[in-house]
Amino acid sequence: MEHIERESMEFDVVIVGAGPAGLSAAIKIRQLAIENNLSDLSVCVVEKGSEVGAHILSGAVLEPRALNELFPNWKDEGAPLNIPVTEDKTFYLLSEVTSKEVPHWMVPKTMHNNGNYVISLGNLVRWLGQKAEELDVLIFPGFTASEVLYHADGSVKGIQTGDMGIGKNGEQTHNFTSGYDLHAKYTLFAEGCRGHLSKRLVAKYNLDKDADPQHYGIGIKELWEIDPAKHKLGLVMHGTGWPLTETASSGGWWLYHAENNQVTLGLIVDLSYENPHMYPFMEMQRWKTHPLIKQYLENGQRISYGARAVVKGGLNSLPKLTFPGGCLIGDDAGFLNFAKIKGSHTAMKSGMLCGEAVFEAIAIGVEKGGSLTIARVTEGEDLFTKELTAYTEKFNNSWLKEELYKARNFGPAMHKFGQWMGGAFNFIDQNIFIVPFTLHDLKQDFAVLKTVEATSFKPNYPKPDGKVTFDRLSFVSNTVHEENQPAHLKMTDPSIPVDVNLPRWDEPAQRYCPAGVYEIMQNDDGSQHFQINAANCVHCKTCDIKDPSQNITWVAPEGGGGPNYPNM
Repeated sequence: MEHIERESMEFDVVIVGAGPAGLSAAIKIRQLAIENNLSDLSVCVVEKGSEVGAHILSGAVLEPRALNELFPNWKDEGAPLNIPVTEDKTFYLLSEVTSKEVPHWMVPKTMHNNGNYVISLGNLVRWLGQKAEELDVLIFPGFTASEVLYHADGSVKGIQTGDMGIGKNGEQTHNFTSGYDLHAKYTLFAEGCRGHLSKRLVAKYNLDKDADPQHYGIGIKELWEIDPAKHKLGLVMHGTGWPLTETASSGGWWLYHAENNQVTLGLIVDLSYENPHMYPFMEMQRWKTHPLIKQYLENGQRISYGARAVVKGGLNSLPKLTFPGGCLIGDDAGFLNFAKIKGSHTAMKSGMLCGEAVFEAIAIGVEKGGSLTIARVTEGEDLFTKELTAYTEKFNNSWLKEELYKARNFGPAMHKFGQWMGGAFNFIDQNIFIVPFTLHDLKQDFAVLKTVEATSFKPNYPKPDGKVTFDRLSFVSNTVHEENQPAHLKMTDPSIPVDVNLPRWDEPAQRYCPAGVYEIMQNDDGSQHFQINAANCVHCKTCDIKDPSQNITWVAPEGGGGPNYPNM
């Protein structure tokens, strides 16, 4: 394709992603700028969703600690935290037909929810977006960050937004609009789990050299309106066991009673599963048939649904947070506390800490003769492209670091010792005393998948009934992409799915994708080919994580595409 001349825009800070971390960073920077008479300090947030909140999906029960710090008067300011947890049925163990509630005192304290709120994270993010705009943060929804821009010295200069109107053949269509180059003193990456730009930054700057491999789950969520007689406002339920025990897989489920006779429910399957026949979407559908869960859903109506990968490596897997000209925040770095099954408050806090460090660095630069209207100091020390180590220092001295340190063994214990022994270890570690050593989980999730020859059990997944259980085609009905665009799911070697993955693992992409993006199709001559239905993609990025040949790379499609999650 011919060279494209792009317009550039200059900002003091560019933030990629309008989620909890990105918006909290933007808000904190602008709050400090206004308080310290630097009101010209400019902050721009780029969001690939069609609107702020469109791509946000989470359980969610919110611990309000970070929000209390960011907006002490959030109740008076209208934050959508309307349902406090009223009853905490913290943990159930399921067999195929029975359920047993674990006594509250036996459950790790990290999973207790007193003082928390049942929320829609999407609605909270929309509210944070409004608060950011009130502080003169410039938000660009519907724009992807497609490339990282660099200075000649290798430091980050900003990002390039994606072109619009490129056809499948890579050529410009009549709708073509070029992207912009957005330059900044500091660029913060808050793309969420498995960000496609953060992957490149981690590799370029070797940010993970001292970290354990990152670990992930896939979370599949549905929102239901149920019979008012069955609704118990503020009830929170968690559990594990069947059906995942049949494939010797780990994970857990939730069911929260929200406002308006709605319940949010879902299943998280650890992507460290070994059985290549595992089908996370159908495991979630099968789980809903359990008597404990089905009792709430019968005669109800499914309203919305979605899926996303969940980062769960915790403190042990955190990469280096900074590099020249930029930082990683939120799930882009991996701040979720899986021991709490919560990441919103930790993402917000990471953004706030980074925002403080960014503001202080820019303020010092201004005092030493720099300008708020240029990207770099032109004389003397190059303060604005210097690595922002103050962010790491602030993290190391924060409650966020303390919280993640206490939870560092939770995931490795479950992986190493299994559900029962791992659960006992975590009860001791979280409730009695913090063990004086650190467990490590050093095998990457994609590398544990067994071949079909080494796997004896193949689950039987019943046909969906359309009332409680559903198929994947219905699951993608709220997902829209421009059809005529280059595929955003890139294969390093197109022959691998049929020639390697199919005979060795029965091509697991057919099953781990919750949206039916990948299919093995029969040709007229009896041969097979790998089909990618890119328009179905819900941006969960599981393929980028779990493909056993590491042959698939997820990149951001044209801006505004993907899911549009209401009230999720």
